[in-house]
Amino acid sequence: MNISNHNITIAERKNIVLSGIKKLNSFDDTEFFIDSTMGSILIKGNNLELVNLDTYSGKLSIKGKIISLTYLDDTKVKNDGLISRLFK
Repeated sequence: MNISNHNITIAERKNIVLSGIKKLNSFDDTEFFIDSTMGSILIKGNNLELVNLDTYSGKLSIKGKIISLTYLDDTKVKNDGLISRLFK
């Protein structure tokens, strides 16, 4: 695995490219939950689609309307967990 430095580029609020991605935990058309070299990230939006995921280089591309991008505190992620987030 050759994960690069962590960078985020958002173009016109409808295309986002992230580098330094370790793992794509879950995603659907409204939310992507990602682990990066700088911590966990939650991206929310509308009509989100996975364009490209390169696990070797750690790059991820998403298209759709980006509403928010949030870095999550690792303790909050551990306490809330993915299962509890799914059943809210």
